[in-house]
Amino acid sequence: MPSLTNIDNSITRRVTLAVVCLATAMLMLDIAVVNTALSSISEDLNTGLSGLQWVIDAYTLALATVVLSAGSLADRLGRRRVFLVGLGVFTVSSLVCALSGSIVMLDAARAVQGLGAAAMFAVSLALLAHAYPGMRERAGALAVYGATIGASFAVGPLVGGLLTSGLSWRWIFLVNIPFGIIAIAATVARVQESRDEHARSIDWIGQIVLGGGLFLLVLALLRGNDQGWGSTVIIAELTGAVALLALFGIVEQRVKEPMLPLHFFRNRGFAATQAGTVAISASFFAVFIYTTLYLQHILGLSAIQTGLVYMPGTVIMFVVSGASAQLGEKVSPRLMVSGGLVLVGVGMLLMTLAGVGSSWTIVLPGEIVALVGTGLFNPAMSGVAMGSLPQRHSGLAAGAYDTFRQAGMAVGIAALGALIPASSALGHGSPHAYVDGLRAALVVGAAVALLGALATAKLLRGRQNGMAVEPELVLESA
Repeated sequence: MPSLTNIDNSITRRVTLAVVCLATAMLMLDIAVVNTALSSISEDLNTGLSGLQWVIDAYTLALATVVLSAGSLADRLGRRRVFLVGLGVFTVSSLVCALSGSIVMLDAARAVQGLGAAAMFAVSLALLAHAYPGMRERAGALAVYGATIGASFAVGPLVGGLLTSGLSWRWIFLVNIPFGIIAIAATVARVQESRDEHARSIDWIGQIVLGGGLFLLVLALLRGNDQGWGSTVIIAELTGAVALLALFGIVEQRVKEPMLPLHFFRNRGFAATQAGTVAISASFFAVFIYTTLYLQHILGLSAIQTGLVYMPGTVIMFVVSGASAQLGEKVSPRLMVSGGLVLVGVGMLLMTLAGVGSSWTIVLPGEIVALVGTGLFNPAMSGVAMGSLPQRHSGLAAGAYDTFRQAGMAVGIAALGALIPASSALGHGSPHAYVDGLRAALVVGAAVALLGALATAKLLRGRQNGMAVEPELVLESA
């Protein structure tokens, strides 16, 4: 019979997995549910496309900027402790979002939400790695985690549609409060503390430079159409962004304890993680806002109907993600990651068939193909992310993974949005102009996904697919 200690450890592992998945679902839903509610937010708070883009980008940009420092802080102070702080900040700021009376207040509250999300994201995978030290059992936990990410993002539009149509857009934030309280209670009761005895200090200079560079880049991309790409202010913002991001690289090479040690990129698994994550985030995840607006304002679907359009792909992705643990024992991470990105790219190209007078079914083939690819990609990529560096760097590995994911989404939303005329969005202007812009965004996004497939296929080649089995392999070069 199993001992009481083994039973207790099993319960602790299961609760940790449940808490991490619940928190992750909250974070991903808070990106996805907003998409369906954007039209209602626009009408209620009297804002245009730019204000709506910031509702998403304020959140993702804050998360991307801070998550690496949050990971370092968690390694030093304790991952469970930082996770709890993040849960608290996220839950309280959700209430502020729900009570917002202006788009400025909502965008600001979303940025604070992103800070709380950064603390949670930074340690989620590290908590799982600590709870599931064995590679085989960890693979199963990561499959559940990956399925949670993809499913939350895909189900989000339906949840947002139900809440927005049935109650109000404010409920997409209010629902976070009871779940946040449950997650806090479960974390206090069962999740074990872990930290790194050799944790790095906070790289404040790198933090400030990275934040400034990403902010200026997104700001310029979002305002370029309105201000004119050749205008002095946009050129200044783009120049400042390039200068600060280049300075970030220099700072990280010179500071004693960098927030993102650049020599880790000599590890092929680590480099592949960031390349693949940016590719899917800046393409398929970023275009969601624009395909959702297409369904609502060009095809005239309601919020609930829009959410239902995504359901077939969601169900299939659940099956694919759930089977990935068994599939991972027979198929290499390289094939699942790169193959998943190829399917994402093909799916986005299929979605370019959508037109002004199309039926909503026109998006289904592309959506399903892309979500099958996402179902393959997420669990495999999570495994590569946590297996590419030794256990003691799990906080940094998780933080880098989420930095590139959220930065990719923030930049992708801004960059793809630059291809879509704002004057034709939200039911205004020419629907043909909007559809033309959406098609261009889908083609560019598909190209990004396919380039990511090529990059990850090259980086994950050979022994162990670029993953570090022993600490001495962590800096293995291609």
